[in-house]
Amino acid sequence: QQIRETVQFYLTNARLIREGLQAVGMQVYGGVNAPYVWLKTPGCESSWDFFDRLLNQAHLVGTPGSGFGASGEGYFRLSAFNSRANVEEAVKRFAKIL
Repeated sequence: QQIRETVQFYLTNARLIREGLQAVGMQVYGGVNAPYVWLKTPGCESSWDFFDRLLNQAHLVGTPGSGFGASGEGYFRLSAFNSRANVEEAVKRFAKIL
């Protein structure tokens, strides 16, 4: 039972991230059956440039898609492994820079 509750908790976090990003016009993938949400970086921004902007302007960290190989360039991965309060705050910060 506890494992199911834990899985559901992180999937709900992923849903909150996914819906929060979609609400500000981001193109998102995943976060339905896995705790990771992928997004297309805005415009032609590289995944590392987006990482820098997210870190410096919103104080948030994710994984540049280029770290997963050449096909990952232009994408960015966020994780739902955090507290609900931190996820809700992250979504608010994300919205401010986009």
